[in-house]
Amino acid sequence: MNVKGSYTFDAPAQQVWDLLLDTEAVAACVPGCDSLEPIGENKYRAALTMAIAALTGRYEGTVEMADLVPPSSYRLVVHGKGKPGMVNGGTSITLTEEAGTTTVSIDGTVQVAGTIARVGQRLLGSVSKMMMDRFFNCMKARLEDQSGTA
Repeated sequence: MNVKGSYTFDAPAQQVWDLLLDTEAVAACVPGCDSLEPIGENKYRAALTMAIAALTGRYEGTVEMADLVPPSSYRLVVHGKGKPGMVNGGTSITLTEEAGTTTVSIDGTVQVAGTIARVGQRLLGSVSKMMMDRFFNCMKARLEDQSGTA
């Protein structure tokens, strides 16, 4: 499954970059995130509880930020598994600044297997889009709070 999206922040790229690398902010904004703990440089152990249709489950795995080019791009590599199945993915994240605003573009692929793939396959695209929208709207609100422009 392909995952794409773009989100615009009213802030310079460096400020958005710093926010995207803030583990506490990321953990607070990822829907269903139970924990996000560092286990190495730019590598984290994550636990999430997610519901797709009638299928709810807890996933545990790793999230790694690779090929960092501050403040313009990085790759996000995710490996996770849980009772409902397995999720693996890789996403390129690009920040483009223009006239004081920054656009964050996401382009990646996700592989899903197990019960979640069989039962929730038709819903996965809309659920992933909804989760990205929630995440980036939360990050925008955090940035506005930091800037005092809320």
